[in-house]
Amino acid sequence: MENNKIAVGLDIGTTKIVAMIGRKNEYGKIEVLGIGKAKSLGVKRGVVNNITQTIQSIQQAIEEAQSVSGQAIEEVVVGIAGQHIRSLHHSDYITRNKSFEVIDDVDIECLVEQVHKLVMLPGEEIIHVLPQEYKVDSQPEIKEPIGMYGGRLEANFHVVVGQVSSIRNIGRCVKSAGLNLSDITLEPLASASAVLSQEEKEAGVALIDIGGGTTDLAIFKDGIIRHTAVIPFGGNVITEDIKEGCSIIEKQAELLKVKFGSAWPGENKETEIVSIPGLRGREPKEITLKNLSKIIHARVQEIIEHVYLEIKNYGHETQKGKLIAGIVLTGGGSQLKHLRQLVEYITGMDVRIGFPNEHLAGDSDEVLSSPAYATAVGLLMEGLEKQTREDLSKGTVEKEQEPVFERKTEEEPKKELITEVEKPKQRTKSFFEKFTERFKEFLDNAE
Repeated sequence: MENNKIAVGLDIGTTKIVAMIGRKNEYGKIEVLGIGKAKSLGVKRGVVNNITQTIQSIQQAIEEAQSVSGQAIEEVVVGIAGQHIRSLHHSDYITRNKSFEVIDDVDIECLVEQVHKLVMLPGEEIIHVLPQEYKVDSQPEIKEPIGMYGGRLEANFHVVVGQVSSIRNIGRCVKSAGLNLSDITLEPLASASAVLSQEEKEAGVALIDIGGGTTDLAIFKDGIIRHTAVIPFGGNVITEDIKEGCSIIEKQAELLKVKFGSAWPGENKETEIVSIPGLRGREPKEITLKNLSKIIHARVQEIIEHVYLEIKNYGHETQKGKLIAGIVLTGGGSQLKHLRQLVEYITGMDVRIGFPNEHLAGDSDEVLSSPAYATAVGLLMEGLEKQTREDLSKGTVEKEQEPVFERKTEEEPKKELITEVEKPKQRTKSFFEKFTERFKEFLDNAE
């Protein structure tokens, strides 16, 4: 496998920064070649608040990934989250002069570009423009308009918006760490790629990614992204509550949460006690697990109710918005004991924990299939898919994929199949790629 077929996902989180380097094996699964992890010191609630510390953490994670994999890292796909992210729905249309010709990629690009020109609030920038459903000459609910005749092309869009300064700060950190920004992706979308199946997206599902500083939500229905939100609470506020409630230091509070924490107070008895060493020769503190779980339960309940309010605002209780596949929990915070049962109790929906192991090669390290690495795996997948899109546009994908197919087919039908797949993929490339290019120009001009 050539070096240019290797991609790197960089997850700049509140508690940790993860660099994951990998490639696709002959079965289309992701083979992780190396992973680097560093404590995130300059990020709070998904937003960079100390440039120098963030650059150092990124460099540390990259160096570790390089030494483990033996590969030089130049380009990365970066995730973006934080409380500054918001989403909105927008409808737009174009009138085609040549209605006697079929709709093609150029028409879709024209419509997407029109949405990119929307005037946002001061200091805001459009990150993603995601088409949902199209309408051609008043014919609604069209998922793929390419190849159809029509004079008026209309679409509903899910538009993700973020603060220009926060986006620029992330780009600045990546650039100062000696890396090129290959692409930038909303973190809940990356996590969704890693842990959700296509069947779940079709049936209707809410992905809740509980990180250190934020909790990200992404709702899918009929295979389309319907709603995204970032709630500015995560695992760190639970640790902070334990620290205050038990009068202990943050490091002890985090260990207590991970080792003995539970989101369900009924599980613990009053007699279950954990002893915490005192500071500098002071007497050890004794904390009952019942009290610990009460502290955790109160904060987790608040976070889940915030998320559930967002899900209800989407309209999941209506027949049209019904989420048949329920909720999928992922992220480091989803590993909290009895969290799944509490979420089921609060929401009344089916809940499962999302692991990113479905897309990983069979011989991958067990640590990588932890929900804490879901975003990093999703970003790595985005990087590899971007390379595939580039190969499709160059027409080189046939040669590389030929050995993968076990069933031998004639040359001509295969070429027709690829041209069918090529059009929508090229279109996806255009608006993701154009944002990245515009963002790179923005960074260069800022200097």
